Amino acid sequence: MVRIFAAVLAALASFGPVASAGAAYPEKPIRFVIPSAAGGSPDVLMRILAQQLSQQLGVAVVIENKPGASFVIGTMEIVRAAPDGYTLGYGNIVSLSINRSLLASVPYDVERDLTLITNCVRVFNLLAVNNKVPVSSVQELIVYARANPGKLVMASGGNGTTGHLGGELFKAMTGTYILHVPYRGSPQAINDLIAGEAQMMFDNLSSITPHVKSGRVRGLAVSGPHRSPVFPDLPAIGEIVPGYETVAWGGVMGPAKLPPDVVAKLNAEIRKALAAPAVANRYKELDTDIDGGTPEEFLALAKRESVKWAEVIRRAGAKVD
Repeated sequence: MVRIFAAVLAALASFGPVASAGAAYPEKPIRFVIPSAAGGSPDVLMRILAQQLSQQLGVAVVIENKPGASFVIGTMEIVRAAPDGYTLGYGNIVSLSINRSLLASVPYDVERDLTLITNCVRVFNLLAVNNKVPVSSVQELIVYARANPGKLVMASGGNGTTGHLGGELFKAMTGTYILHVPYRGSPQAINDLIAGEAQMMFDNLSSITPHVKSGRVRGLAVSGPHRSPVFPDLPAIGEIVPGYETVAWGGVMGPAKLPPDVVAKLNAEIRKALAAPAVANRYKELDTDIDGGTPEEFLALAKRESVKWAEVIRRAGAKVD
């Protein structure tokens, strides 16, 4: 009996590292999937956060960009991952709220297939035009677009982005006909805006601000409910088009069935990282508001925005097969 008991103890001891894995999380690098192109707003913002998280957690947080199909390709990478906390990713207004109404078929269900951990950021869009477009205000743009139906090209970072739908909402509310051309990410769209292949664009402040400040494109207005402190002289579009407002948001999520203790630790560490000066100050420079709520608040936001954008999509007639 003594020998049997000793053998049992030895066997149990051999499982020690597995049993303590949850308490020791994380013990290896974390893969962080961004379902959009490198250089765009999600990529810029999440790399800043990932660097801080790496310092706090003591492991590398490795960014992988998986763009395409209105954020679906990258989101499915997260859905299919093992629920162990070592594959996380970025979920935003597009993947968690807009796609439900915009796409003919969505291969994932937010509540069934994903674990929302915390919303991190809220970002305004900025309406910018190529420098050769003969307008210097939203009012002049509306007049010019009405006088030249179909001759203006509006670039966006992709179908279903707030740049796309914010533009569709603008068109619907101003009675203008502007041709929309989607790109595989905002960096490519911005390049063509600068080059004159596109004449206008709605894009996140965090990605287009450097190009406006350098004079490569001309900023006309911001999309939020008030002016931006980064561009205090630019009006909110709602000042000219009453009722217009578009605010992008996004945060961290993982696959379904993440262990509650892992979710709790990640939520606490992400909120701590968002408050760290290295992140908070950089986000302020990029005119990005910090959120950082509970998983329940993140899910409630996604549900609430699904209802709002379903109505916008219906009114604008936007649909992607």
